[in-house]
Amino acid sequence: MYLFYTPDIDRSHCLSEEESGHCVRVLRYAAGDTILLTDGRGTTYTARITTAHPKHCEFEILKAEKQEKNHPFHLHIAVAPTKNAERIEWMVEKCTEIGADEFTLLSCRYSERKLMRTDRLEKIILSAAKQSLTRYLPVIHEMTDFDTFIRTQQDSEAQRFIAHCYEADKRLLRDSIERGRDVLVLIGPEGDFSEQEVQTALQTGFLPVSLGNSRLRTETAAVVACHTAILLNE
Repeated sequence: MYLFYTPDIDRSHCLSEEESGHCVRVLRYAAGDTILLTDGRGTTYTARITTAHPKHCEFEILKAEKQEKNHPFHLHIAVAPTKNAERIEWMVEKCTEIGADEFTLLSCRYSERKLMRTDRLEKIILSAAKQSLTRYLPVIHEMTDFDTFIRTQQDSEAQRFIAHCYEADKRLLRDSIERGRDVLVLIGPEGDFSEQEVQTALQTGFLPVSLGNSRLRTETAAVVACHTAILLNE
């Protein structure tokens, strides 16, 4: 069954215009049909369509059920967007399908892209979440300065990792993650983090990690980190 997102279901029993169009015009649901909804925060609703209008499809709730997350921890990927926007869009899509819970876009010293439209990324996240039947919609944050972001994480209880390409004593991410604990992984831009950024992260409690022997593109590294964290907690 197709999954529709209704983040305002506490205030309105009507699909958004975009979801209404997809439900009625594209999928051809009609009044009396049963549909599956989620608020993006873990609750799934079985509902019946009462008004099948392509701009404001109304429904009545038949049953509500709280769903547990597929993994018992919070996964946060903080990544410096690539110069080519399509590559970071692909990364966000794939990480959403795999199970990421949160994204932060980082502005680093060697970043080639300083601006990124989160409204488009939010649509990509929503589409990927529908495809993978995800009941929890990932959050994405606007571009944030690296040093500012690091300061906000000083008191975090999550396992914090920075993946960089400098020669250093680093363990593999797969050997560093503790099951069941929240995870935050920093992924740098195409020119990598600066040495000063790496030192700042380490001084704040981040652990240096490797994602393997190959040198990966930014978007590939983010997907590998995401998959590694999810797989180790399966």
